[in-house]
Amino acid sequence: MSTLAHTMMTAARSADSGLASPGELDRYPYAEAPAVDRVGVPAWDGGDPELGRVGRRAAGSRGRGLHGQLVQQLGQMIVSGDLGADRPLVPEEIGQRFEVSRTVVRESLRVLEAKGLVSARPNVGTRVRPVSDWNLLDPDIIEWRAFGPQRDDQRRELSELRWTIEPLAARLAAGHGREDVQQRLADMVEIMGHAMAQGDALTFSRADSEFHSLLIQLAGNRMLEHLSGIVSAALQVSGGPITGCDRPNEASLAHHGRICDALATGDGVAAEAAMRQLLTTNPEVERVVPAPREH
Repeated sequence: MSTLAHTMMTAARSADSGLASPGELDRYPYAEAPAVDRVGVPAWDGGDPELGRVGRRAAGSRGRGLHGQLVQQLGQMIVSGDLGADRPLVPEEIGQRFEVSRTVVRESLRVLEAKGLVSARPNVGTRVRPVSDWNLLDPDIIEWRAFGPQRDDQRRELSELRWTIEPLAARLAAGHGREDVQQRLADMVEIMGHAMAQGDALTFSRADSEFHSLLIQLAGNRMLEHLSGIVSAALQVSGGPITGCDRPNEASLAHHGRICDALATGDGVAAEAAMRQLLTTNPEVERVVPAPREH
């Protein structure tokens, strides 16, 4: 086993022994409210019951601070529909409900505004924006949708988008003979092989994610590179088959290896074909990647 493979697998095990990593536990982490809620905290908008069921998370959950936790909770509530479009968000009430400071609330709402989930206007206040205004390519929103009521739509849309991005990236990458990046891709395949042999799904997933990110970077197209976060987010969500990358298996590993071989020889057609085969390794993929429509 190479030094890189050993280091990456050790790091993955270390991380796995502590806080959950992206793609693991705590995917839709709304705790049910306790039987007796905190006295003195007003219900939002006259006691809407759908808001009362969200309890405050522990400070260390997923390694997030209070700011990160509040962004996560409010973002999930908006994406899930618990906070519908045009819903007013009063900072003082949010601070009381989640027991956080005005500063934390203010900074959290700014993050959500940057994602297109809320808008703040003078004399109107902060309100939830409709889905058409959301930044649906934001990795956080991808994750929140993938583990909320819109999970089926999100997974289908991710699959279709990956089919557009990655075969093209593989073909373009074959024209860029950067040996350092090609070696790194080969290292990721080696790590995936060792991880699969040891039943280490976490290390396999991390190496897989880096493989696909590196491949898009190697394509030499800055607009495609900007979309690499989408692919990483797609690889981190779980709950049903999307592609052959969903879980470690011999076929998936072999297709990754074929992509590396095609890149090494500069064969763009072969690289593109290998990527398409990888994206359909799982036979159930046909239910989320429909056949091309006839016009």
